[in-house]
Amino acid sequence: MDVNLKEYFEKAKGTGVLATADGKGLVDTAIYAKPHVMGEDTVAFIMADRLTHHNLQTNPHAAYLFKEEGAGYKGIRLFLTKGREEKDSDLLYSIRSKRYPGGKEEGKPRFLVFFNVDKILPLVGAGRDPEKD
Repeated sequence: MDVNLKEYFEKAKGTGVLATADGKGLVDTAIYAKPHVMGEDTVAFIMADRLTHHNLQTNPHAAYLFKEEGAGYKGIRLFLTKGREEKDSDLLYSIRSKRYPGGKEEGKPRFLVFFNVDKILPLVGAGRDPEKD
């Protein structure tokens, strides 16, 4: 699926869910805002120090599902692999201030977690068999 993520997420309105699993394979899902598109194949999410962030310390793989507003099932799925992360960085707070003015929250660390986008699929419909990709 050929999608310009920057254009897509600038225009699309909807709800996102980020799925992660820990090192033992125990899965978690969490509602997440649209990702910050950092490059053609790179997105980032701002995270608190909670279960999703904890899972990514032992298992770098994640999936992000975005369902667009409206009737039906229109949207995309991103298959992701964690790259690097930054804690309470200037970049994190400059990005965050665009959506949430107000700056830092004392005593609550935030992480800017970067992901490589491994695959993009439509919200509904089978992609290719991952064993054959």
